[in-house]
This record gives sequence, C-alpha cells and structure tokens, in this order.
Amino acid sequence: MPEIISYSLLALYILGMLIILGYSLALGHLLLGFWKSKRAGERIPSDPIEWPRVTVQLPIFNELYVAERLLDAVTKIDYPLDRLEIQVLDDSTDETSDLIQKKIKEYAGFPFVYLHRSDRQGFKAGALKEGLAVAKGDFIAIFDADFLPTSDFLKKTIPYFQNDHVGMVQTRWTHLNEKHSLLTRLQAFALDAHFTIEQVGRNTLGAFINFNGTGGVWRKTCIVDAGNWEDDTLTEDLDLSYRAQKKGWKFVYRPEIHSPAELPPIMSAIKSQQFRWNKGGAECAKKHAQSVLSSKFSLKTKLHAVAHLFNSSIFLVILMVSLASIGVAWMGLNGFSSSWTQIAGLFLFGFAIIALVYFVSHLYSRKRFWASLVESLLILPVFLSVSMGMALHNAQAVWEGLSGKKSPFIRTPKFNLESGKSNLKTNRYLKFSMPLTTWIEGGLSLVFFIMVLLAFRYEYFLFLPFHAMLAFGYGLVFITSFRSYSLGK
Repeated sequence: MPEIISYSLLALYILGMLIILGYSLALGHLLLGFWKSKRAGERIPSDPIEWPRVTVQLPIFNELYVAERLLDAVTKIDYPLDRLEIQVLDDSTDETSDLIQKKIKEYAGFPFVYLHRSDRQGFKAGALKEGLAVAKGDFIAIFDADFLPTSDFLKKTIPYFQNDHVGMVQTRWTHLNEKHSLLTRLQAFALDAHFTIEQVGRNTLGAFINFNGTGGVWRKTCIVDAGNWEDDTLTEDLDLSYRAQKKGWKFVYRPEIHSPAELPPIMSAIKSQQFRWNKGGAECAKKHAQSVLSSKFSLKTKLHAVAHLFNSSIFLVILMVSLASIGVAWMGLNGFSSSWTQIAGLFLFGFAIIALVYFVSHLYSRKRFWASLVESLLILPVFLSVSMGMALHNAQAVWEGLSGKKSPFIRTPKFNLESGKSNLKTNRYLKFSMPLTTWIEGGLSLVFFIMVLLAFRYEYFLFLPFHAMLAFGYGLVFITSFRSYSLGK
C-alpha cells in the first residue's frame, strides 16, 4: 500500500511538471514572437484626413480617492472637442456621485455626459452596455478609475482603425506607484511580462490577444457585431475579445502607447483582483475553448488560444505539484530511490523558460539596461516564490470558474496614496474579512520550511530549492495578507 501511494504521488508530480513544461514552451514561443517583432520594426500609420467621433467611457463605482484625478486627466486629452464625448458611467452608492457632478461643473463646456445607475445590473459590463446604447462615438475608449489617460492617447490609437478590419487597439499599462513597496514592484514585474512579451508575441504570431478591460479603444460596430458586453463571466473584457476575434475582427496591440495606472498596494486588494482575473479567465476558458478548437483557425492559433484561455489554470497545477512534492521528497528522505524521481527533476526546465520570459520582459521594459539587469536578478526569485505562494488562493478561483460556481463582481479598492489625500488606515473601502485560506497559507509555509530543514538533516537536496521558494512564498503571502486584512476591521 505505501508503495502504491508513493508511485501515485510521483505520477501526479511528473504529470504536473509535464503540464508546466508545456505551458512554458507556449510562453517560449511567445518570446520568439516578441523577438520577431523587434526585427520587423514599427509601422505607424498616418493621421486620418478627418478625426472620427470618439466616446470615452469611464466606468466608476464608489471611487472617492481617484475619481477626481481621472476626470482631471481626461479633460487634457488632445482631440477635437466637437468629435469627443466623455461618458461618466457612475454606479456609485456613496458620495462619489456628488463629487463627480461637482467636478464636472468645474469643466463647463467640456463634453461630459453623466449617466447614473442605481441597480448595478451586470456590474461593469452592464454599465458599458448601457452607455454604448447612447454613445455618439464610432469608437469607444475605456478607462477604469485608477488610470490616467495621456493627452495624446486618442491621436496615437485612432489612426490604426484606418484598416476597416481592426476592431480593437490595446495599449500597454504602465505603473504610477511601482516604487511604493515590494508588492507593487512584484505586480509591475508580472504585468510587464504580459504587456511586453505575451501581448506582443501573440499579436506578432497572429494568435488571439485580449482587451485588458481598460487602456484600449474599440470600434463600436465590432462590439455590436460580437454580441455586445455580457456579464456571465467576471472578465467581460476577455470574453468579448474572443467573441470578436472568432468572428474575424483583427486586434492591434501597441506597446509604445502607454496607459499609466495605479497598482494595489496591499495584499488583500491584490488577492481580490487576482481572484476576479483568475476565476473570470477560467469561466472564459469553459465558455470559449471548445468553439475555438472546432473552428477553422490554424493549429498554432488554436494551441495558443488554449494556453491563453487556460492560463490561470496553471495555479491548480502548481498547487498539485507542490503538495505532491512533499510526498515524493519524503520518499527520498526515507531512502526510496527511483530513476523517475531524477527524471522528474529535468522538468524544472519549464520553470527556467518561465523565468527567462519574465527576465527578458523586465529588461526590455526599462531604459537603463545594467540597473534593470541587477534589479531583475534580485526580484526574479522573489517573484517566482510569491507566485507559487499565491497558488492556493488562485487555484480556488480557477476551480470555482471551471466548476461553474457564480460570484458577484467585486471591485478592487483604489487608494491614490501618492496624492496624500488618503491613507491605508482611513480607506473606507477596505472591508475584507480574512478567509480560511490565509491560515492554510501560513500552515503550508511552515510545512515547506520543515521540509527544508529535513533536507539538510538527511542531506537530500533534490527538492531543496523548490521547497525553500514555497516556504518563503507562502510565508510572505500569509504575513502580508494578515497585515492587510487587519486594516479592514
């Protein structure tokens, strides 16, 4: 019986590492696509003869700390005012509504349109859909409340729509508060890989990309043709992206056009955001994977679509591998020897590819090469550790998404700490209660720390780096979660 259990754990470990290797090879191919784009150079279209009508949608819900900053920023957009409309889609239930209306009055003559809903049906997707029904623009730009659109945003993105087949142009997120803390640096490190390598690689290789929910522009007819906004997933942006591209619309990603945004500075807010993204991604995978695989797209496009849609599911695999590794390592500590155990170690090559992608993205997204090189070498192991430490939390989100469990759209609280107008202790939107999974994360940190000690005690080091990173990652996630959840009391 013990031998059956041992080989079962080893089989789970090897299966998980094979899946991670496959995922890493898809990322590696995107890295090749990124390098291909660098060799191809940039092709910037000329300005249109006449600038088209554009509606900028600003979905807002209870954003006391950032609403004014957003409205101030959009008034600086350089675009003909007679061709511009700014829809403030306000679902707020607190004094944010009064603050917004007061700010709009300060800009008399600017083309603001204030739309308030009291029921929040469909959440953000519902607000965007209702706004679209009365939008005057032929093109729809969208900015969430924590973004600061640049003055030249529209004049840089709209020219790409001179190709009638282009349905959406996405820009790269940059970070207003990256230097705030270790947590914001880690988030920037992760997002830079998505916006520098993944989006560029997919776009260059002709694979599906996605609108990131904000910092992008849609052709209005594309949204309507794809079936309009739907609220049956928590990531309405990814959902609409796949529906549009399955109908033949082309998407353009431009990394040189920046959309600055605020990063959540505390772990409870990060977890809220990650839960929505990962669960929504899993819901979209369940909704679209089969239709993509049965479509007439190329095999390359289908494989990348599957990797893209099931991207969040990697956390389920990481959780499985990490838990199975405890049993496999225990076998080694007790003298069990198997060539399969050694072979399984070869699959760590997958983690090396993933690390390379993040390493390259950080170098290319920064101007100072040598400083970025040193910073990458320092932050990469911390990032990988914390990513694995988030596996339990994110795996729960993915499981709920794949199993069909529904949950409401929970907004990520915004802070605007840099303005000095707010601080963490007085932020009224921090109402999170600490879930049981946080305590389990602390327990897992202790378990993997014990495995590290046992590795030294018995001089069995095959799993030492893996378990050390898991101990550190779960430990940091637990400590930062505990601190941030205490702020909401």
